[in-house]
Amino acid sequence: MSSLDVPGLDVSGRVRARDIQMAAVADVRRRVLMISGAVDVTGHDVSMSINLPEPGRWQVIKSETNLTDQTWLAMQVTTDDDTHFIDSQETLILSRQFTRTFLTPDLSRLTFFEGEVRPGEAVLMAFDIEASSRKPAYAHARYVAGDDETPEQIAANLERVVADGIAQRPVVEMIVPVTVIG
Repeated sequence: MSSLDVPGLDVSGRVRARDIQMAAVADVRRRVLMISGAVDVTGHDVSMSINLPEPGRWQVIKSETNLTDQTWLAMQVTTDDDTHFIDSQETLILSRQFTRTFLTPDLSRLTFFEGEVRPGEAVLMAFDIEASSRKPAYAHARYVAGDDETPEQIAANLERVVADGIAQRPVVEMIVPVTVIG
């Protein structure tokens, strides 16, 4: 008898089976935080809380697989009040899938654009943060074009997304477990 044949153990109607949680590894010696996982939500932003071994400056390298049925045309990362992005000549801010980035002057919102992440593909991003607490949080949102949008409308919406940010939607919160090495 499989677990699906046992009354009360069929959770398919209550649990999102495709929801793969994020996990991270923090290399204390190199000050690198590597995060991987997947996202299967389309109507929500994702807020991630991370338990760092110590506050301070961290290079974040993040890989996230698109398990939705939509193509992401831009990605936005926003920090909490105790965290900000680092913008210096020594800092790498990049993505394999997006050719351009925009960082707000207050260093709280980073947008990756001019590219795409199709369903089933993984996006790779790198950026540095400065966290004044051991438990920083940041949210990420994705811009997806509507089915009836023309290329001109998509271009105009991307310009607006970069300038004004992606409007906040309901949020799925997750706590990312961190394995410490180094």
